[in-house]
Amino acid sequence: MTDTPAFLKDAKDILSEQGFATSNLWYHGTSSALVNSIKEQGLKRSGDKAQKAAAKKTMATIGNSYTESIEPVFLTQSKELAFYWAEQTVRNRSVRVEGDEQPAVFAVTLPEELNAKVKPDVGAASLLLIPEGEKFIAYLAGIYQANGLKVPEIDLMKADRLEYLAKLGMAYFNADIDTSCLELISA
Repeated sequence: MTDTPAFLKDAKDILSEQGFATSNLWYHGTSSALVNSIKEQGLKRSGDKAQKAAAKKTMATIGNSYTESIEPVFLTQSKELAFYWAEQTVRNRSVRVEGDEQPAVFAVTLPEELNAKVKPDVGAASLLLIPEGEKFIAYLAGIYQANGLKVPEIDLMKADRLEYLAKLGMAYFNADIDTSCLELISA
């Protein structure tokens, strides 16, 4: 299990047999290299320009064209889960972008009308079928077990949409998020 800093361990407060509680407070995990840009511009869909440029360059090198897709802003109800995804962002960036990067987590507080637009990330089912997804499920199981809860059994292909949100803590917002909704979490 990832060594999550104590100040980000929140599952004891928001996790139950029903899963992760939701409110208008969400979290987004990212790399420290992106913090200043996020503080200035907010969270942008498909916002990691360095990653996109590196992927485009790699594809051009091998003679393939690269079509950029627009991804939503991924959110979770838990600081612990956001830290996991921040670590994955740092790991993924380290393959293509040089630098000393650390995981960073933003709190995202959405007004009611925007909060209603947060959706369960059922598209995550495909992610969960590959090794990276298996690591996430193992991490998630560790959180449930550390809090004395039974690990949820979920059929990824037949699960109700809300199970992705409640039991897996996977959500998205399909628009940019303004800086006024964001706060970097620190110890």
